[in-house]
Amino acid sequence: MAFMKFSALRRVGMCIALYGLSTMAAAQVAVIVNPMNGSASLTADQVGALFLGKSTALPGAAAAVMSDLPESSPVREQFYSKVAGKSSAQVKAAWSRIVFSGKGTPPKELGSAAEVKKFVAGNPSAIGYIERSAVDGTVKVVLTVD
Repeated sequence: MAFMKFSALRRVGMCIALYGLSTMAAAQVAVIVNPMNGSASLTADQVGALFLGKSTALPGAAAAVMSDLPESSPVREQFYSKVAGKSSAQVKAAWSRIVFSGKGTPPKELGSAAEVKKFVAGNPSAIGYIERSAVDGTVKVVLTVD
């Protein structure tokens, strides 16, 4: 019986340790735009407004063309949690209402960070997000989210 208690405590301890490691391992998320875009930086509120359909343009620019990572991406979940204060499912529901009312189009979902980076690099009006570690000279970072 004592062995079972120790074993159960050990499992609980391991779960807590793994949870701690997983939360520490959360990557920084970089919000990126095309280098030709004049925006030097954006606030989390400005980015959240774009990705929630409350705003349609980057400051001082034409209509923004937003790109999303796949729903299954942990970076997407982290992005929406930190920037919009919502889960990816809540964001999807909000966009369903916007699309149904005819008031907007959701961000273009791309298959990977490399695709988002390529899309943003090729479109002066584009905005997207990727892991900070994937950023290179083809895009410009306007916000970093921890």
